[in-house]
Amino acid sequence: MNEIDRLKEAILKEYPRLTKDSEFKFSCFRNISCFNKCCSDVNIFLTPYDVIRLKNRLGISSQEFLDKYTFLPIDENQNHPVIMFRLNQDKEKTCQLVGKDGCTVYEDRPWSCRMFPLGVASPKDIDGTEEEDFYFIIEEPVCKGYLEEKKWTVAEWMKDQGVEEYDRMGKLFKEISLHNYFEKGKKLTPPQLEMFYTVCYNIDKFREFVFDSTFLERFIISEETIKKIKEDDEELLIFGFEWLKYCLFGEKTMKVNSNNKKD
Repeated sequence: MNEIDRLKEAILKEYPRLTKDSEFKFSCFRNISCFNKCCSDVNIFLTPYDVIRLKNRLGISSQEFLDKYTFLPIDENQNHPVIMFRLNQDKEKTCQLVGKDGCTVYEDRPWSCRMFPLGVASPKDIDGTEEEDFYFIIEEPVCKGYLEEKKWTVAEWMKDQGVEEYDRMGKLFKEISLHNYFEKGKKLTPPQLEMFYTVCYNIDKFREFVFDSTFLERFIISEETIKKIKEDDEELLIFGFEWLKYCLFGEKTMKVNSNNKKD
């Protein structure tokens, strides 16, 4: 069992389970003694929506973002590609996007950074059970925010940190990443894995795939949808999730243009 699997097992068996009404104490501010320390030597898995928010905030293409700020962890047990944020290779393993005054992309920081000190466990993701998701406190010895007296409920914290839109997009991603296709022991082929990676993480390349190929001739897509996905990365990602359901899992989420079929 690797370190990540051991952590998942510990979360299920040992961590106190919180609901949205559960209370906890926490506060983070510039003059706290541990300011910025929680941003070093951490494992940050990025969601597709994280990538869109960050690459747009930085004003770079998704490919540039992936090349500079991410890496693919190797795990033969993974059903699909996941990406992690690449830290600086200094002694402290600091975050590339944190300066002396704090996070330089704070308004567009990733979901996991927003949620801290809370984590969310999905039992289905860990051991395949149908239990509901629950919340837990992430125990980081370096953090002194736990010693502050400010009280929150889980729901209050999530609202304060602007988690709602991230959660909405995250649920759509889970429909793909936790699809029952994988529960049946099926595996994606190399071309399918590449398509998964492109749609979920390289949104600019996926847009090229849609608009610079025969895609729009082969499928019936409304003019309204075409306009949305041409201009809006979020709309394109939502569209991409529907495309993945079609091309990976055989769901009837796309309508083939029968007039374009070759005789």
